[in-house]
Amino acid sequence: MNDTLVLLGFSTTPLELLGFVLSVATVVLTILRNHWGWFFAIVSSATYGVVFFDARLYGDAGLQGVFIAASIWGWWQWLRGAGGRPLPVTRLSHTGRLASLLGWAVGFFALSAFLKACTDTDVPHMDGFLTAGSLLGQLLTAQKKIENWHTWIVVDILYVGLYIYKGLHLTAILYAVFVVLAVLGLRAWTHAAQDADMPVAEGAR
Repeated sequence: MNDTLVLLGFSTTPLELLGFVLSVATVVLTILRNHWGWFFAIVSSATYGVVFFDARLYGDAGLQGVFIAASIWGWWQWLRGAGGRPLPVTRLSHTGRLASLLGWAVGFFALSAFLKACTDTDVPHMDGFLTAGSLLGQLLTAQKKIENWHTWIVVDILYVGLYIYKGLHLTAILYAVFVVLAVLGLRAWTHAAQDADMPVAEGAR
């Protein structure tokens, strides 16, 4: 059912290919601020959970379960997170940015230590760093914070190298596409706030 196949010269599997398509749809819909992107996020996370587990990327595999829960919350936030109205695009405050970086650092050290001690992964530090960063990116996306795109740009660039190393070449291409889409998303969300004649509001301090 999930035997290796060759596509455009790259080795992949049907599940990885399905995850690729669903993930691209997720990001495109997120750029467009369409709440149905969260549905595709749920399905793609479930698919990639299996792919990553098979590749011994246990941090990323477990992260997909968190993504599913966060996607359900994010879906609700986008629809009802602003007093019963759709959530507007905003920026983090200075305090919020510092707290985000601190949270990423704490998550990195905790996840790296866990992965190194409790799993047979050969990349505990990179897996832990990118898992923590992805959690932050998902949280900021659910809150429609423009800084989510900055987070994803950093994370996605590093994921390209990790997936090449792990032999997940199609997924590496996917994350290279994600880098481009994240840049486009950053521009689109910034322009959307400006085009609505609404200054990008500062988050709660």
